[in-house]
Amino acid sequence: MTAVRRGGERLGSEGSRLERLVQESVRISPAPGSGSPAWRASVTLLVALVALAGVGHIELAAYACFGTFASIYGGRQPLRGRWRTQAAAGALMCAAVLSGALVATSPHRAWLVIPIAAVWAAAGAMLSDRFALRPPGPMFPVFAVATCAALPVTPAGVAVAVGVSAAAAGLAVLLGLLEERLADSGESVEAVRGEIRLDNVTAVVVAVVLAGTVSTGLGLSHTYWAMVAAAVPFGVTGLLAQTTRGLQRVVGTLVGLVVAAVLLSISLPALVVAVVVAALQAITELLVGRHYGLALVAITPLSLLMVQLGHPQPLDALLWSRLTETFLGVVVGLAAAFVLREVRRR
Repeated sequence: MTAVRRGGERLGSEGSRLERLVQESVRISPAPGSGSPAWRASVTLLVALVALAGVGHIELAAYACFGTFASIYGGRQPLRGRWRTQAAAGALMCAAVLSGALVATSPHRAWLVIPIAAVWAAAGAMLSDRFALRPPGPMFPVFAVATCAALPVTPAGVAVAVGVSAAAAGLAVLLGLLEERLADSGESVEAVRGEIRLDNVTAVVVAVVLAGTVSTGLGLSHTYWAMVAAAVPFGVTGLLAQTTRGLQRVVGTLVGLVVAAVLLSISLPALVVAVVVAALQAITELLVGRHYGLALVAITPLSLLMVQLGHPQPLDALLWSRLTETFLGVVVGLAAAFVLREVRRR
């Protein structure tokens, strides 16, 4: 009877979680408190892209984009001391850009990036657990190092890449600090410490390595999309939530590709593209805390517009690559999450 009762309680708990996930899925309003990070990220990215377009080096847009990620860390409340978290996040992203750019100088970068991305996946997962980072998980560092590794550069170009990223991160931190000063509530940010889940770290590393190895072995053109998608499920905990996150990644990407196809089929000046990208960044931050799949409708065209700004490619091949490598990465990531759940249960 005790076992039956426990089984019923477990089923009831799973049912409640599923019901909450369904309820969240139908909400399309901006997430509470998302306005501040949305405007910070949007303004930072817009200023960076306009500056690059003005000096005739819009191909450096990807490096600036990774620097602007500092603006979305540190919580959603303008509390005193948040700039320290954002500065640390900016330094982390710049270090990931540096690692990726160094890999990009090698003719063997396609395979070399896999172990490097795995190291960053482990580091990102452990830092996220230890310091309770928000957004959680290792996706952003993996995204930065894998993407930058795919952009061939000279040794001199490495310094340029890091400089652009650092400038964008610095602007993001300054905007956050300015907001804190204007809306200072007198409160301080309390340091949060969490426990590192080594089994979770191992699972995300295996997922990234497998996704990168399979996509590279198949000769796919954007292996970093597969590695990033493999890390996505580990931004949440619990197999149900991870499966939901993976499915949202695939469906959201599919719908976002339609939007991207429309935007990319129109020949827009670089400055107009900068405004569109900044608007998509704002939409992303407004929605990602509410519904990840809906946010992907904005994230997907944003990502592809950034790719086309720096390294224009045939549209059909680009769209197909995004879809197939996202699907591959999600399948690998969910498989690793399932194995992790079974190991924990046993």
